[in-house]
Amino acid sequence: MDWKLELVSVPVSDVDRAKAFYTDKVGFVADHDHQVSEELRFVQLTPPGSACSIAIGSGMGQAEPGSVRGLQIVVSDADAARAELAGRGVEVSDVQEMPWGRFVFFSDPDGNTWALQQIVGRAD
Repeated sequence: MDWKLELVSVPVSDVDRAKAFYTDKVGFVADHDHQVSEELRFVQLTPPGSACSIAIGSGMGQAEPGSVRGLQIVVSDADAARAELAGRGVEVSDVQEMPWGRFVFFSDPDGNTWALQQIVGRAD
């Protein structure tokens, strides 16, 4: 049996601002944006090439906006990923070298934190 993580909830304070950040600046694809009722809005966004999406919205019983730490996306080239994000106006760290990979860090407007990891020396 396969177990696939396909959706992670990311709590945000302003859905439109967060959606614009993730699509316009980070480059995620907007898969769904449904205003289910006056109280409930569901937005699903997916990083390019990823099988896992994030969900943002309102009325979803999420944690406090900005409380998610350490979401991680694997990239093939940390330098290129950093340049792409910086070119889109994202405040992004320098590439950091660690024994288990090369990392770039950024936060969304609410303070949810992300890491981009280039895995080095992986035996595929």
